[in-house]
Parts: sequence; C-alpha cells; structure tokens
Amino acid sequence: ADIISTVEFNHTGELLATGDKGGRVVIFQREPECKTEPFSQGEYNVYNTFQSHEPEFDYLKSLEIEEKINKIRWLPQQNAAHFLLSTNDKTVKLWKVSERDKRPEGYNLKDEEGRMKNLSTVTSLQVPVLKPMDLMVEVSPRRVFANAHTYHVNSISVNSDHETYMSADDLRINLWHLGITDRSFNIVDIKPVNMEDLTEVITAAEFHPHHCNLLIYSSSKGTLRLCDMREAALCDKHSKLFEEPEDPSNRSFFSEIISSVSDVKFSHSGRYLLTRDYLTAKVWDLNMENKPLEIYQVHDYLRSKLCSLYENDCIFDKFECAWNGSDSVIMTGAYNNFFRMFDRNTNRDVTLEASRESSKPRAVLKPRRVCQGGKRRKDDISVDSLDFTKKILHTAWHPTENIIAIAATNNLYIFQDKLNQEMHG
Repeated sequence: ADIISTVEFNHTGELLATGDKGGRVVIFQREPECKTEPFSQGEYNVYNTFQSHEPEFDYLKSLEIEEKINKIRWLPQQNAAHFLLSTNDKTVKLWKVSERDKRPEGYNLKDEEGRMKNLSTVTSLQVPVLKPMDLMVEVSPRRVFANAHTYHVNSISVNSDHETYMSADDLRINLWHLGITDRSFNIVDIKPVNMEDLTEVITAAEFHPHHCNLLIYSSSKGTLRLCDMREAALCDKHSKLFEEPEDPSNRSFFSEIISSVSDVKFSHSGRYLLTRDYLTAKVWDLNMENKPLEIYQVHDYLRSKLCSLYENDCIFDKFECAWNGSDSVIMTGAYNNFFRMFDRNTNRDVTLEASRESSKPRAVLKPRRVCQGGKRRKDDISVDSLDFTKKILHTAWHPTENIIAIAATNNLYIFQDKLNQEMHG
C-alpha cells in the first residue's frame, strides 16, 4: 500500500506531495533556511498525511475500483491556503490544505466545550477573541468530481486560466470547471463505434502552460496530438500531429509496444514537448511535427532483452519524465533504481542511483555505468545483473531550483544542487 504512485511539487516548490497505492497523500514542506546550518536548507519534512481515496466497488460492472492515487496536481496558490487535485482510476477530488494557529474563545451562545447555552441564562454580550494555539494543518475535501469516466483516468491537468482542468482516461478527455462537480464537457473522444476497431488509447494529456486553449495528448501508437479548443467544442480533429516515421529496418514484434508514449510534458517556456517511450526520451519543437528535435537513449542496452522484458511484463512499465526549471536538462527513470539526466546544451548525460547508500546527508552521487558484454570497468554494472523489480517510474523537479524528488518503490529520495555540478563538472 505504501508504494509511491505519483510525485508533484507545488508552484513555488515549497511543498511536495506524493500519492501511494493505498490511497494516501503525504505532503512534505521545505524547511526555511537556517543561518547557523547552511546545509539544513532544502530539507523536506512531513507536513500532513491524509487518506484521499478509499477502495470502492462498482456494483453495476462488478468491478473493484482501486484506491491508488494516479496523479496529483497543485492549483496555483491564490490565498493562504493550498489546493490540490488527486485522482484514482475514476474519481477526482479537490482538497484544501490550510493552517490554524489561533482559536476563538468567549462565544456568546456556546460554552467552552462547544455546547449550546440555555439562552435564558445569557445576560450580557462579549466579543469573542482569538487566542494563539499550537499550529494545526487541516486538510478538508472541497469537491468530488465523479461519474464521468468509464475507463481509467491516467492524467489530470490544471489549465492556465486557473478555472478549469481536464481529466483524461484511455479513450476520452473531459473538461471540468473547478467549481462545478455535476457536469463536465467531453472535449476528446477517440472511442470507435465498434470496440473491435480499437487501435490506440490515450496515455497522457496536459494543458499548455500559457495558452488556455491548447492541450496535448499522447497515444499508445507513439503519436502526439495538439488540440486547439477555439476551433471546435469537440477536439477530435487535432491542429497538429507529431509523429516520427518508423524505420522499416527496425521493425519487430515489439515495435508498437515500445513506441507507446508513457508521458508528455510541456516545457516551462511552452515551446517544447518532452515525451518518454520505453527506450527513449524525446524533445519535440511545437513548430516541427515530422520528427523530434532531440532523441535521448535512456537504456539502449535493453534492446536485446525485449523478449524477457515482455515475458515479465516490464515492457509495459510507464516511466515519467521531467524538465528542470530552465528547460535545459531533462530527467527520467530507469531500472535498478537508476535515473538519467540529459543536458540539452552540452549533450552530456549521467546515470545516477537512488539507494540507501547514496542518500546519506551531503553524500555526492557517483555516476553509474551499465555495460554490455566485452570489457568491464571497475564500477560498471552488467546488463544481466540489473534488478528489474527496482524501477524509478515517478520523478519531479523543483520549479526553479536544482532539487529533485525520486520515487523508488516505497522510498522517496530528495537530492539537491550537487547534482548540477555532476552534470556540468
């Protein structure tokens, strides 16, 4: 139940939320900088934990609905409280996270225990006063957006208009108003009339960071479709289709499976798209549809292992990807608790490991190498000794600083800054 299933920084990076298979959300808060201990800055401590979703049973379809949190998205902060959306396979919920450090005392109509007084005994009026109390973090459910998805929700994305958000499942994308729970608008529907004709499903979807009318969604066929909501209410006709023509010489039984896009993210600038498929991460320019601008091999050494990865179902693992704050470095996970970073400016890349040994405070992460047969250097790891049960599917990057969060099964690792020297040093 405590396997982490999603990780997300809020817009300032001060808070970090994780969701897990047991339906829980844990929020971490960054400690303020301490003058006497320069290294204490950047430490994240548990701020609040709450149960977001419970296991349910769909009696009409005789299906169990898992409580596992698929995605968390923070809303931009507009007052002292924080708001976040969390979703399992079917239901999106809006939560309010707020602090209380004062409590009112001296009610006119209630006694100190909160019981109503006998009104005939109230002879004078007093002004209630706020008294300091120990800080309490309260999490309360504000909205429940239910009954709109037949298939499993894989993405939620808050629009830059701060009023609407979308939720995407395998075949449809719905647009919601944050204040209205009883209706949503279906803006993409790729369900064929006859389900036997089904050839692809939606794998991820995201709104453009600045243009509230643009959204992108990826498919299991490796394509990306950019939709403009100004053109039509139903965005079944895309404005742009990003697709890389397949090299026939590389065609194999696994081609279609490994070309499925597991994640798509707009760059902070809004100019580029980052996608992840099974073996590669790609950067696309919104102005160039016919091929990606950059292709990064995440773990090319697995090409020869696709048969066994198919047999143990690893080939269907869905890795996520992330941009750093300046869009110059991208990050994505791999097996053996490795994660990869690619510097777009210098073309350097590094493989790092999230492990108990490497996560002692102020330890510097050592780059790791995987070798295929032939000569091995001292610290190299052979492909055959990789642990495929240890996989980094979920990662997040602080919006402005070099702080990253890595979910490795049921452990959350937070690394900072040294990593920048690792990339450029």
